[in-house]
Amino acid sequence: QVELGESGGGLVQAGGSLRLSCAASGNIFRINTMGWYRQAPGKQRELVATITSGGSTNYLGSVKGRFTISRDNAKNTVYLQMNGLKPEDTAVYYCNARILDRLLRSDDYWGQGTQVTVSS
Repeated sequence: QVELGESGGGLVQAGGSLRLSCAASGNIFRINTMGWYRQAPGKQRELVATITSGGSTNYLGSVKGRFTISRDNAKNTVYLQMNGLKPEDTAVYYCNARILDRLLRSDDYWGQGTQVTVSS
């Protein structure tokens, strides 16, 4: 059994910052790519940022230069530092990880989601 636990969402004014964290726990052999997605009301879920096990990153165009994804492999944790937040960043943010468990089964896992609300 593998679980992803998220924290760090909340309400912030435009221009403010938040840091999201997501820790993986359970029957883990190796974690490959980790990432953050978001879903605003009435919209499809979209990829915000990903980071490979080697540290290569990829960002949604609208967050480049404002958001930074990082990971601590020793802690099985991925972070999303969000600066210069805008009202259009308001969404539920979900952590995702591609994990190989100790039975060598690979699967995608999702966190429960954390609400980020940016007021204007």
